[in-house]
Amino acid sequence: MLYFVLKYMHVVGAAILLGTGAGIAFFMLLAHRTGNAATVAAVARIVVIADFLFTATAVVAQPITGVALAWHVGYSLWEGWIALSIVLYIVTGLFWLPVVWMQMEMRDRASAAAQAGQPLPHRYHQLFRLWFLFGFPAFGAVAAILWLMITRPVIDWFGAS
Repeated sequence: MLYFVLKYMHVVGAAILLGTGAGIAFFMLLAHRTGNAATVAAVARIVVIADFLFTATAVVAQPITGVALAWHVGYSLWEGWIALSIVLYIVTGLFWLPVVWMQMEMRDRASAAAQAGQPLPHRYHQLFRLWFLFGFPAFGAVAAILWLMITRPVIDWFGAS
């Protein structure tokens, strides 16, 4: 029974990471395309909350449930697909953490522009481009981890038999 509880929690966490990431990207992109500072500010406010509430919770839960699952089943964390998943998880974090900061600054810049009746500032557009670019490796790494979880391929890093 413990195995299924851990697996369920791990799969739900993975779905939250993938789904929230896709949803946040979709809504931020659509808000950005309006060019309206008030719209961007409102959506970015919600996006920051969603990232802290859902994504951050899943980010903490995933390694806990993943390690617990590996331990329960008897896998080593050095198992090829698990080790690669861990590396990709770190890559995700290296791109996601700056994205959270960028979202907060984009929210603040858009809010200030909306309150002043100004267009979105140059700094907002710089941040959006970076935010957009950082999303690809972060989202791609999460998608790859999900693939590794499902397929559990044999990865022999050192050619040992």
